[in-house]
Amino acid sequence: MTKLSVNINRIALLRNSRNIGIPSVTEAAKTVIAAGAHGVTVHPRPDERHIKAADVYELAKMLTVEFNIEGNPFQPPFMDIVCDVKPAQCTLVPDAPDVLTSDSGWNIPENRDRLLPIIEKLKNHGIRVSLFMDADAALMPLAKEVGADRVELYTEPYATAFREGRVEFVFQQYVLAAQAAQSAGLGVNAGHDLNLQNLAKFCSIPDILEVSIGHALIAEALEMGLSKTVQAYLQILAGS
Repeated sequence: MTKLSVNINRIALLRNSRNIGIPSVTEAAKTVIAAGAHGVTVHPRPDERHIKAADVYELAKMLTVEFNIEGNPFQPPFMDIVCDVKPAQCTLVPDAPDVLTSDSGWNIPENRDRLLPIIEKLKNHGIRVSLFMDADAALMPLAKEVGADRVELYTEPYATAFREGRVEFVFQQYVLAAQAAQSAGLGVNAGHDLNLQNLAKFCSIPDILEVSIGHALIAEALEMGLSKTVQAYLQILAGS
């Protein structure tokens, strides 16, 4: 079964619109864990516009499931936080400080020399390293060469194609990318704009280990309730 890691950034974004501490990030984490989620994902950014450094430390104290911290390792204080907390997994994402959300994977040839010591440092702390990658089969062996354990396929192009009714060609690119990653000895995760409508098809790709879902899940939870929404995702993944 593909595992579900719930990204709770949107909970923090809503909380930060007021100064009274609600909704609580830690209580949301407890809810998704109680509903059966296999992990919790956060993406702290330097401007703390949603998840704050303090949230990461509070979550690390109470989580009973896998903790996945994602972000750009070249933007302080990301690496300090991750090396302090030592989550099960760190997903490295090449997002610029001013982007609304992550919008592309790593260009490994351009960043190889910078990524090598970062990945080595994380692995020396016992942290599994995943690289956020576009669905380009040719890049997957390069991810292995710089020391990654997994890749997270950036699925926004798939989600857009699914929504617009032109999914098959794009879907095949993800099939080939996943196969190339697995052939290189990498585990395959996925995330970005996956939702209750497009998730089952995507996870028909064999051996997707984990999906990280936040924005859509939280939006759907406004109608369905957070616990029931997590359970709906898990029902889909149970058939994958």
